[in-house]
Amino acid sequence: MLKIRLPERPLHRFGLAALIGAAGVLCFAPFGLFWLAPVIWGALFALLQRAESPRQGLLTGLSFGLGFFLCGVSWVYVSLSVFGGMPWWLAGPAAFLFCTVMALFPMIAGWVFKRWQPGNLWQQALLFAALIAGLDWVKGWIFTGFPWLTVGYSQAPPSPLAGFAPLLGVHGLSLIVALSGALLVRWRLGLPCLAALALLGFGLRQVAWTDPVGEPVRVALIQGNIPQEMKFRPEAFIRTLNLYRELIEANPAQLTLLPETAMPVFIDQLPGDYLDDLKTLAQRQGGDLIFGTLTGDGNAYYNSAVSLGASPLQVYSKSHLVPYGEFIPPGFAWFMAYANIPASSFTRGPEKQAPLAVAGQKVAINICYEDVFGNEIIRALPAAGILANLSNTAWFGHSLAQPQHLQIAQMRALETGRPMLRATNTGMTAIVDARGQVSAALPAFETGVLHGEVRAYTGMTPYGRFGDWIALAMIVAMLLLALNRKY
Repeated sequence: MLKIRLPERPLHRFGLAALIGAAGVLCFAPFGLFWLAPVIWGALFALLQRAESPRQGLLTGLSFGLGFFLCGVSWVYVSLSVFGGMPWWLAGPAAFLFCTVMALFPMIAGWVFKRWQPGNLWQQALLFAALIAGLDWVKGWIFTGFPWLTVGYSQAPPSPLAGFAPLLGVHGLSLIVALSGALLVRWRLGLPCLAALALLGFGLRQVAWTDPVGEPVRVALIQGNIPQEMKFRPEAFIRTLNLYRELIEANPAQLTLLPETAMPVFIDQLPGDYLDDLKTLAQRQGGDLIFGTLTGDGNAYYNSAVSLGASPLQVYSKSHLVPYGEFIPPGFAWFMAYANIPASSFTRGPEKQAPLAVAGQKVAINICYEDVFGNEIIRALPAAGILANLSNTAWFGHSLAQPQHLQIAQMRALETGRPMLRATNTGMTAIVDARGQVSAALPAFETGVLHGEVRAYTGMTPYGRFGDWIALAMIVAMLLLALNRKY
């Protein structure tokens, strides 16, 4: 067994857990040290083994979680304070509280692990992996869900373990990372297991779960780079409209995508001839344009994507809304009074919406962080041949949010076997192919247009058919094996 010298005093071990959690952020974009993930979660496993009671296990998990989320999602403070207008004395505690709530999930894992810790290493590893992956899944749906920094995202390409994504999804990858990490405490067992998993993942990467269909579509993804502080100001409105019209005219394509709320008003408040101009520009190429705007009827309004061009006008309305940013949870109106977040009370769009029929293809639209919910993205399959995300991450400034979001898009492409087009306001505008590889991307915080050719894909991956159910079945099976006292 690998001998790891850990601090003897519990307080020192809690501090070490926080440092290990902070280092875990290096496994994700933009750092991309995917190979470090089994080591990080293996170190957490070793610390939990050394814990002397469920209470120490709880505090170890909490310390790890605080280090992990305070470093990994610190951009929450940026959105609240810098762009949300909330005073620092409220934004700081609010961001800390948010990260503390996220840290409750590894905290629960630590307590449960020590409370029911089995006697042998295999069962301990199974219990640990099931808890890490299972609670990551719970984090992705409870209170509308926040699956950011789910462990499995660290294994997006170029990790060889990415080959498991079309079968098991991101939560299955979390299970693999946590299990292999736990086994690393006995390196003569863990290293061969990890090598075998990497080889199997590499082999699975060679499987074509879906197939291209039809002719390539010429796309233009427009990144307006409108500063967030100017986006909703009346004096900048006409400049914004003119900028997008000029970029569309200068960059013809069969399918043109603009970011989320590129037109930051209700669609019927746009100048009368503006939409006609955009439609004419799209029709010149026999193509279509999709842009983000607001729609509604006075009683309810939606964060929507609207298509114009050769195809009939179509609308997609965002279904999975962001708490506080797009809807106000009951009892928190007082909190929002301290923030200056425009359009923070949207209505949910229908859960099931047909893909948009544009440019001769079926394109499944998702808006902003809707693409972090893999089980929701697959609702558009098998009809959709292309996925498209419209985002505005200017809310998070120069932070880790943008590369992390692009990595999430890579995972959705892998899980579905579909290319993902990303049109964003400030970054990261990109084309992700059906194998999860970023084939092209624009630099962040620059105005530009990304050109490319994309083919639609047909067929279904196992994850596309069954969603998270395969990973959940594995988690339950591992829990039962881990807690079976006969072994």
